[in-house]
Amino acid sequence: MFKGIFGKTKPETNALTTLDKLNETLEMLEKKESVLLKKTAAEVEKAKEYAKGRNKKAAIQCLKRKKLYEQQIEQLGNFQLRVHDQMIMLEGAKATTETVDALRTGAAAMKAMQKATSIDDVDKTMDEINEQTENMKQIQEALSTPIGAAADFDEDELEAELEELEGAELEEQLLQPATTAPAAPVQVPASSQPARPVPQKRTAEEDELAALQAEMAL
Repeated sequence: MFKGIFGKTKPETNALTTLDKLNETLEMLEKKESVLLKKTAAEVEKAKEYAKGRNKKAAIQCLKRKKLYEQQIEQLGNFQLRVHDQMIMLEGAKATTETVDALRTGAAAMKAMQKATSIDDVDKTMDEINEQTENMKQIQEALSTPIGAAADFDEDELEAELEELEGAELEEQLLQPATTAPAAPVQVPASSQPARPVPQKRTAEEDELAALQAEMAL
């Protein structure tokens, strides 16, 4: 069944059309079953009425028709069961087809990406990156190497000279005399300080004499 569905040009469209047809058939069978159930109930009521009227023959005929209706109802139930089974199988086949199509599309996309980027291209790219990294490292080392007069300096000799300078500075600090702390100012009590002379107010005669002296000086 799956092979036949996959071989169709448009399996999804055909599946949907078939499902719609099966739904219509199922609705038709349900309607017929409903009609037959009503007829069965009607024959039962007729049989009761005939039985009350002591018309045994007519009551038996009603029961026979009821049996026929029940056989048809049972047959319609089997038909509905088959339709349901076919719908379930078709829906499963449709889901399978959609899944296979999705997987096929994904596989094609992956194949296209792998074709665009092969393992050889990846290896080549990584080799180029490693080569450029190594070149940059060599350039940085070349730039950091001293040139000219600085290249002739002995690092060990410079370090020894630095140690001598540090030792001489430490020795000089140890030989310096300790400085004395400045003496604290002596606080003189306010009572022991000499009182300032209070200026006395001059008299009028003294003012006139001072003015006369100023004029004579001019």
